[in-house]
Amino acid sequence: MRTSPEEAAAKAAVAAGVRVREVAELPELEAVYRLFDLIWRPDPANPPVTTELMRALTKAGNYVSGAFVGDELVGACVGFFGTPGVMHSHIAGVSPVMAGRSVGLALKLHQRAWALPRGISVIEWTFDPLVSRNAYFNLGKLAAEAVEYLPNFYGGMHDHINGDDDTDRLLVHWRIGAPEVEAACDGTPRRVSVPPGAVVALGAENDTPRLGSLDGPALLVAAPRDIETLRRADPRLARRWRIAVRDTLGTLLAEGARVAGFDKTGWYVVTRVAKEDSA
Repeated sequence: MRTSPEEAAAKAAVAAGVRVREVAELPELEAVYRLFDLIWRPDPANPPVTTELMRALTKAGNYVSGAFVGDELVGACVGFFGTPGVMHSHIAGVSPVMAGRSVGLALKLHQRAWALPRGISVIEWTFDPLVSRNAYFNLGKLAAEAVEYLPNFYGGMHDHINGDDDTDRLLVHWRIGAPEVEAACDGTPRRVSVPPGAVVALGAENDTPRLGSLDGPALLVAAPRDIETLRRADPRLARRWRIAVRDTLGTLLAEGARVAGFDKTGWYVVTRVAKEDSA
């Protein structure tokens, strides 16, 4: 029996031990601002989002939600309407003390349940393709689809998470009514396996990127195991990873290849569309 979006969202919230709801009043919006400041520790002149902007977004009917344990805000998500039928999910974050509790999943399923009755069919957002756990979360647990590689999309952010690295991003589309997404929200994530004979377009040797070949119908693009730690320990190597992923994954997507998913062993699995299929 198919689970409704509201039931799936409620189940995810219970599993995470939180209550997720919309927030719109100034004190709670200020709490969202402080939470994002705690997570990202940004340049004071360039916060991820301001209280005033969130106030305007909610007044205009857009989406700001919070995940609460009791009265304590432990996660939040901000999104706004884009082109017809599309919502852009601008930012979502979870308190470090709640890491590993699936609060992010509860926030996304609440967002989906909120968006569907408002005529939204696609929720889009961007994420850093070097962050392996986010790649699996977005492409596997949520069954979103990577559609575009965006080099240095936000420019320099200079915060605790991004450091001084370029802000390359993958744009994903989450087709929130699709059967594959329904299954993922009901607890069956998208699984992807490494195809036999797949060509390594970007590999790793002793945590260092190694360029391979871009030729072949199925290709593998490695992501670093822990880019956040690497940025602090060896910023130069972290930048090498950024350029290598841009040159491989970015090039493949620009040429019309598609990301089939992210294997939990650390590979983007990329397939080329046969010419006769794309005609």
